[in-house]
Amino acid sequence: MTDQNRPQGALQGKTVVVTGGNTGIGAAIARACGAAGANVVIDYVVHPELNDEIVAEIEAAGGHAIAVHDDISVVDRLNDLVATAVQRYGRVDAFVNNAGIETRQSLLETTEADFDRVLGIDLKGAYFGAQAAARQFVAQGGGGVIVNLSSVHEDWPMPGNTAYCVAKGGMRMLTRTAGVELGAHGIRMVGVAPGAVDTPINASTMADPAKTAALNAAIPMGRVAAPEEIAAAVVFVASDAASYMTATTLVVDGGIMQGSVGL
Repeated sequence: MTDQNRPQGALQGKTVVVTGGNTGIGAAIARACGAAGANVVIDYVVHPELNDEIVAEIEAAGGHAIAVHDDISVVDRLNDLVATAVQRYGRVDAFVNNAGIETRQSLLETTEADFDRVLGIDLKGAYFGAQAAARQFVAQGGGGVIVNLSSVHEDWPMPGNTAYCVAKGGMRMLTRTAGVELGAHGIRMVGVAPGAVDTPINASTMADPAKTAALNAAIPMGRVAAPEEIAAAVVFVASDAASYMTATTLVVDGGIMQGSVGL
């Protein structure tokens, strides 16, 4: 399909980098951005066998995509990721800090290595990913958008998953503080905070009918989200339709924070 025949979408002609973009919510975001007309740079560390399928799907829909192996817990690799996007597509318009892990450990159980791994990817990666993207936005001019994939647990305690909650709480304040700092450059920073989503990270819960039923019962909408529903929110936030949103978080949780306590 030629560029002249590409579908017109909310991100038409923009270049979007998605960290952790070949699995779960990240893969859904990559596909949705491609469907919205973006050039998509998919960062990954594991499961390289998934890249070809995602890139092929985006290109079959008329978009452009590449997959890049970079460990976002290493600052130099984040800078390389942005440089690769610029080299391939000429500029970067949106950077999605999606990559994340969790260990499901309490404060008493967490080792220093566990803490460093979770914070290194979930918070350090987001912080310096935002920095690399923002520096590129300033250099090229015209502003840009940084989207931070957070969680309802940036506000809502989750006992037994302490390091993850600390990282997401830090991401909340990164979004608010850096969002204010970057406003003068025409750069927006917005968080998207999912609730429960049907992704590999929740596979054990979704495979257990009793746990799934209990989780669904705690959600006012009666079900967990599909990754595509979170991806749709990211496309909106990254698009000009959200041009006056910054330094805040869009919560996409089916009402779980209001409808239940202590999950």
